[in-house]
Amino acid sequence: MSLKKHLAVAALLASGWQFASADTVQLKDQSAVTGKILAEKADSVVVDVGYTVLVVPRASISRVVKTNETNTPVAAPATSTGQFYSATTKISSLRDVSSLVKQIGEAVVQVKNPGGLGSGFFINDDGYLITNFHVIEGESEISVEVYHQRDGQLDRETYKQVKIIAINKFHDLALLHIEDKDAPKFKPVTLGNSDALNVGDGVFAIGSPLGLERTVTQGILSTKTRQLEGELYLQTSAQINPGNSGGPLFNLAGEVVGVTNMKITFGEGLGFAIPVELVKSFLDHRDAFAYSTDNPNNPFRYLEPPSRTKAKPTGK
Repeated sequence: MSLKKHLAVAALLASGWQFASADTVQLKDQSAVTGKILAEKADSVVVDVGYTVLVVPRASISRVVKTNETNTPVAAPATSTGQFYSATTKISSLRDVSSLVKQIGEAVVQVKNPGGLGSGFFINDDGYLITNFHVIEGESEISVEVYHQRDGQLDRETYKQVKIIAINKFHDLALLHIEDKDAPKFKPVTLGNSDALNVGDGVFAIGSPLGLERTVTQGILSTKTRQLEGELYLQTSAQINPGNSGGPLFNLAGEVVGVTNMKITFGEGLGFAIPVELVKSFLDHRDAFAYSTDNPNNPFRYLEPPSRTKAKPTGK
């Protein structure tokens, strides 16, 4: 049975099937699926509708409404601030890029190592930041350049005690932590919802293209599902260049909707970003991607090939 038929049957049965604590997945075509949410993943929501379990793609969902213990429907909060990062489930009011840059520009940093540089952004005020895996690949000597806003001025400060916390090579993501003594609280960003974007929506990037720190480029979302090397990326007309890698792609509410990581080298206005839903999944499961030399998934070490067995002479 197709997903569309599954959803139609689920919506029909949900009207007569009562759960002790029913959640509702509101779909973009005005229908809904009611049941118990078993799991919320980066690209889908898993719902038990009583007679079967449905996997509903995030692209088909407009919002998720959960129930509390008293069985009263409660909409998911617009902004959830956990212990590790802040995220929003719907787009806030739109603003002009100039005012947004003044507000959130401090959260964007430059990530340096002996082999080059890239960009990154704080996800909380304790110094945890996101960048691309390829920015720090093969490097252990990493520094982060931060632009603190003090008395209306931006003061540049470099932090050299930077630890790699988690990496996901296949989604090109890395989580770093500044561990310098006496480091202040940092200005974090809010993670948005890339599923809520529409093609043609305005976006802008902040980063350090070619080492030119705090460069702002603006454009539109060209497509939400550009497939490259088996992965789906956001494509944008905002100019992306070497050095932008790991920096944030914002919507016009100042929320991060993607992490810029590559461009088409022989064209202009063809930049790409990792959808923020993958970033949230990476952060939620960061323990599984923890960077450790004891974790065989991270260093990608290979054992020496076995040597050939040589026959030993038995006589003189």
